[in-house]
Amino acid sequence: MNSNVLIESFAEFARSKNIDRPTMMSILEEVFRTMIRKKYDDDSNFDVILNVDKGDLEIYRNREIVDDNSEDIWDLDKIPLAEAQKIEPDYEVGESVAEEIKLEDFGRRAVLMARQTLIQRVKDLERDNLYQAYKDQVGEIVVGEVYQVWGREALILDKDENELVLPKGEQIPKDRYRKGDTIRAVVHRVDVLNGTPKIILSRAAPAFLERLMEQEVPEIFDGLITIKNIVREPGERAKVAVESYDDRIDPVGACVGMKGSRIHAVVRELENENIDIINYTDNLELYIARALSPAKLTSMKINEQTGRVSVFLKPDQVSLAIGRGGANIKLASRLVGMEIDVFRDAGDFEEDIALDEFQDEIEGWILDELKKIGLDTGRAVLAVSKEDIVRRTELEEETVEELFRVIRHEFEDNESDEPEGTETQNSGGAQ
Repeated sequence: MNSNVLIESFAEFARSKNIDRPTMMSILEEVFRTMIRKKYDDDSNFDVILNVDKGDLEIYRNREIVDDNSEDIWDLDKIPLAEAQKIEPDYEVGESVAEEIKLEDFGRRAVLMARQTLIQRVKDLERDNLYQAYKDQVGEIVVGEVYQVWGREALILDKDENELVLPKGEQIPKDRYRKGDTIRAVVHRVDVLNGTPKIILSRAAPAFLERLMEQEVPEIFDGLITIKNIVREPGERAKVAVESYDDRIDPVGACVGMKGSRIHAVVRELENENIDIINYTDNLELYIARALSPAKLTSMKINEQTGRVSVFLKPDQVSLAIGRGGANIKLASRLVGMEIDVFRDAGDFEEDIALDEFQDEIEGWILDELKKIGLDTGRAVLAVSKEDIVRRTELEEETVEELFRVIRHEFEDNESDEPEGTETQNSGGAQ
């Protein structure tokens, strides 16, 4: 392989990777100097002249002519007179010789190794450029094209054809992708595996919703309205607490827009995710009440030491507070940073059975565990999933199974056909 082919092939490869000319020249020269050092031990008296556009390479070895009997003839930068005169008969002692070294003089193996080194250096540089480009974009939206979809992740290409990864867990459950689709996502994090950066995208992260709102609501982008907190159940529901720094601006109205024009654009991008915009306040009771919207509370008891709050509602408001699958109360708990327990108002338990009535069938310590999380009636227990009770109490799964069996048995005469989860209460855990 001659120098023209080597340099032209490398230059083309480097250009395809968006390597700028100065960097390309620097890499080329360093690789050829490495070749020189391997063959001659030192490169200090060598000149490497490159012309990437023409594919030209010239390497000159500069040496001073000394007498054939001089003690310096073995120095790397010296050449005996007799040897110099083979290059040019007119040379004399004390003059300098610039001897051109052909690429072929290094041997085919060295040239092939140089080519591999060049390619590897460019790949290393490409990886470093990718890392530097995306480490500062964490939390920002990027647009890419779906290149391939697998079971656990999707491969996305950005405008420079860099490979980005959108894991299944960072997708909105309703998302369905096909090759060639254009998608928007937020840069979630940049991992480095075995020296190779891996760009992880997300459409499920709160930051994605935050960036979308910045794009749709100029007041947020300009800093007149700030987003205090965002919690999400991707594709299902989200709650966003906002605050205005200008008393003349209604933060909720500004985010929703005229007839919902602004928020609808965000909702469509998030596969019809329901978004509750809440006016943030330092008044904890008011903040909790707003967080449980659209439910209307009658009263609440806050225990800041335990980080729990008990809220009381009329029976027709309980299902609104809990939400489908418990999503509303879970998000509200996470939004305010406290664990919320929901109770029906006293006097609404005529058709229910207090847990104390089960003392003959259920041990007292089990009843105490249930009361700790706001469950004090039979219907209240049946309204909560078994998994949630296991998670929030010290009870084993087998114990909860037996608990449900006993309580259902009491209601089987007149309530066996009543669907679970439609009455009394539920609870959400702050995460």
